[in-house]
Amino acid sequence: MKIFVVGGSGMIGSRIVAEASARGHQVIAGARHPEKITTNDNVSAVEVDATSADSITQAAADADAIVMTVSPRNGGDPVVEANAVADAAMAAAKTTGKRLFYVGGAGSLLLPDGSPVAETLPDEYRGEALAMREVRDRLRDSDLDWTVFCPPGMIQPGEKKGNYRLGTTSLMFDAKGESAISAEDYSDALVNELETAAHSRAQFTIAY
Repeated sequence: MKIFVVGGSGMIGSRIVAEASARGHQVIAGARHPEKITTNDNVSAVEVDATSADSITQAAADADAIVMTVSPRNGGDPVVEANAVADAAMAAAKTTGKRLFYVGGAGSLLLPDGSPVAETLPDEYRGEALAMREVRDRLRDSDLDWTVFCPPGMIQPGEKKGNYRLGTTSLMFDAKGESAISAEDYSDALVNELETAAHSRAQFTIAY
């Protein structure tokens, strides 16, 4: 499989690139600064503008799937930023016919009581959560082959354990009441999904 990862130099994106390439997949890692990406026989680096449909379309021409790992954290209105990226990604997916895979946010999920996670977040996080939820809703309303994979409450670099659980629309917690995953295990599950397409046109989530 050939996978185009937009945001391939980021915390999550770089680990997706590493996991996919370790399994023998060909990966095109796109970033504003591709010189930050370590290349090898399975990984090539390209400069890409995540808000340009033409830029994404050109880089994804030979790929089987487009993976968007870009978050709206450039200091502007997160809804505007997220929708600018979504406009470009969705247009590129429609033009190329590629599967569109989105790294979502926990704010798109529900709490166990059915209330939206986004509504419980502090102001500094709520904007991004609402923005990514809006992108999820736009994908649901489209005719694209899409998947949104939402991390739990905490995702950070760690180790690949392999003992995680998958869910659908609700934020998951472990026996200690923690909602967490390592970026390595998240990437492992993401590449599994790329290989199996078990959640086509659906949202799913993960946690220990």
